[in-house]
Amino acid sequence: MQPTDDLNSWFEGKGFWSNESNSNWNNWGWQLRNRINKQSDLDGIISLSTNEIAGFATAQNRLSVGITPYFANLIDPNDFNCPIRRQVIPNIEESSVSPIERKDPVGEEHDMVVPGVVHRYPDRVLFLVTDRCAAYCRYCTRSRMVSNAQDYGFHPSLEEGLKYIKSNTSIRDVLLSGGDPLLLSDRKLSYLLGSLAEISHVEFVRIGSRIPVFLPQRITDGLLDALQSHHNIWMSIHVNHPNECTKELYNACHKLAKSGIPLGNQSVLLKGVNDNHKVMKSLIHRLLMMKVRPYYLYQCDLIEGSSHLRVDPMIGIKIIESLRGHTTGYAVPQFVIDAPEGGGKIPLNPNYLDRVEGNKLFLKNFEGKSFIYDTGTCDSPNMKDLKSVNLT
Repeated sequence: MQPTDDLNSWFEGKGFWSNESNSNWNNWGWQLRNRINKQSDLDGIISLSTNEIAGFATAQNRLSVGITPYFANLIDPNDFNCPIRRQVIPNIEESSVSPIERKDPVGEEHDMVVPGVVHRYPDRVLFLVTDRCAAYCRYCTRSRMVSNAQDYGFHPSLEEGLKYIKSNTSIRDVLLSGGDPLLLSDRKLSYLLGSLAEISHVEFVRIGSRIPVFLPQRITDGLLDALQSHHNIWMSIHVNHPNECTKELYNACHKLAKSGIPLGNQSVLLKGVNDNHKVMKSLIHRLLMMKVRPYYLYQCDLIEGSSHLRVDPMIGIKIIESLRGHTTGYAVPQFVIDAPEGGGKIPLNPNYLDRVEGNKLFLKNFEGKSFIYDTGTCDSPNMKDLKSVNLT
């Protein structure tokens, strides 16, 4: 499937599962019960390479395999380089661990104040509410805990987390993640969001979820009602390639947007998936059509067994440079590295400021043309500190 931005050509249908009833196919419970968990589940559906067959044999001790029929349907069954299969089908290369890779590459354990709550930034916390996902990304930064294949034994305490958040009045922003929060039942999600709504200093709640991408059938009226339990919900979804942008995802995102939930997207830069400016441009255009703002493009974390998927960060910078000026600013994500050892998100940008001399800023635009911006009388103390500094 070649990426195209024409909505009429976006993928739709049941493919291998064409004989399945619509009532089953559109039921998110059926999708979960019929996930692909082992190699034999793919017999007659997708041809596997030798490396992928070996990957299934080792995945049980690293990160379980789980692929919804809906998402498996997007895999090209005969293309071993299919960008969808690279994300969810295990590969023996995952067994190769580089000395620079870590089980906890961004240092979440160091900042985990109570089970499930990571408090790194002054005004916000990460609240991990489950270790389960609808499908498992092979580059997952929390592969140590999700699916419990590594016997991490993650048991988040919602009550203990809520108590911590309530007792810290500096917390104005709570990010729900996991695992995937939207796998919680409508009742439990409504309780969790309602409890956060009762904490006066929590101004808004963000939900990080790949459920709309892996399982758009989950976006039901009952879920939308549960999401109204907090007055200010935002959601970040996770789409990496334009072929993931199906008509089902389009409809799911429009339902969420019509319910008043602002949507952003977080992509991970992955080798053989989206490390190409044409693919990325198609992706961000499709996202805007779905009412989703491209938010972050992440450099792949240094998670164990991910070297075959990681890309030179300079490629990410070049991709951003290829987008700036060639599409609307709404479509250009921020390229970031989530720094090892708990350093937090650090932006990486093309360099458009060449140097500062006196009151003049020497700039270049998206075409590489040079311009001078004269600050005139805008001579603040900060500008004085920058004078005559060469930034190249």
